[in-house]
Amino acid sequence: MTTEHPVAASPVTLTAEDRPDQPPVTPELVELYRGFEQALLVPLWTEIGDLMPAYPRSRALPHRWEWKTLLDLAARSGGLVPVGRGGERRAIALANPGLGGRPFATPTLWAAIQYLMPGENAPEHRHTQNAFRFVVEGEGVWTVVNRDPVPMRRGDFLPQAGLNWHAHHNAADEPMAWIDGLDIPFQHGIEAQFFDFGRDELSAGEHATPDRSRSERLWANPGLVPVARFERTAGSPLLRYRWEDTDAALTDQLDLERAGHPATVEPGHAVVRYTNPTTGRDALPTIRTQFHRIRSGAQTAPRRETGSSVYQVFDGSGRVGVGGYSWSVRRGDLFVVPSWTPLSIGSEASASDSDSGALDLFQFSDAPVFAKLNLFRSQVDGDHGEARDNPAR
Repeated sequence: MTTEHPVAASPVTLTAEDRPDQPPVTPELVELYRGFEQALLVPLWTEIGDLMPAYPRSRALPHRWEWKTLLDLAARSGGLVPVGRGGERRAIALANPGLGGRPFATPTLWAAIQYLMPGENAPEHRHTQNAFRFVVEGEGVWTVVNRDPVPMRRGDFLPQAGLNWHAHHNAADEPMAWIDGLDIPFQHGIEAQFFDFGRDELSAGEHATPDRSRSERLWANPGLVPVARFERTAGSPLLRYRWEDTDAALTDQLDLERAGHPATVEPGHAVVRYTNPTTGRDALPTIRTQFHRIRSGAQTAPRRETGSSVYQVFDGSGRVGVGGYSWSVRRGDLFVVPSWTPLSIGSEASASDSDSGALDLFQFSDAPVFAKLNLFRSQVDGDHGEARDNPAR
């Protein structure tokens, strides 16, 4: 039995540099560095600037993906790529240009457009990765979670915590696309992921198309929990958060603000968070999901947070600034905000491009991971104070 991993050539390369923060370059220092390389050792004094910077420096870059392009490419894949065992899903992931071509939107978050043709079934499986689906347009697909068919309609948020069996079926005459979000890069990085194949076929009962799932009938009643089924769960047992409820909550916040009552996170900016009814915490243990409505003409203050976010424009149009990048955005467009990069959003929405007349955006982030590790920090540029795990953001 091998007791040591053979190393043909050391992957460690050290260079003695004549810099103020480094030891004097001498033949003895060079020889010491060769010894470090052979022993697979790296001294902190050569790496501290990269390993322990004064503030987060993300490898990810701000980037925007246009929905029109994503939808066109997904539709083309619909006629070429089958859905079934092996590939499992016709899901096409966003690849951040700063992450070396990996299918990761950020170092911790996966975002993909999934496309299901009429009459298609995506087979059952489960995985440790926490996941959700968000629908920017269309309807006709039911996701089946633990044999419970759940309708997917425009504006709906559908969380699914890890290790829950799930499949999808399209009962409509048209294809349907939606956004998947998962913590794949996070679990991949910490080497904690598991995956199980389920049944190849759904039962006749699972091909049903109910208007409300069993989970909604139990858990979607405001402020009420079913005593017979109540227990604290890491992920939300409510499998569908309806757009009608999200829309009403955002409308009420802006109406209250107009009436002079405190209801918004800043002028013209309403935010709601999707929460787990058994704990009051985030709907998913590693992913925070929120919905923003920004009144037409309003501009958000530049804010930066530890951890990364992905946004999708649900309705309306506007101008987004992320660090040194700036884009115009409209319905369906997605963009990434890397860690500690300032974000500011200006709403240019109107009744012609938004049902609400405002700029509506869905956001998901890795904030729960950072909060649990006491590493979450949020700051508005220009403020001297800092807020840790600010519950409003």
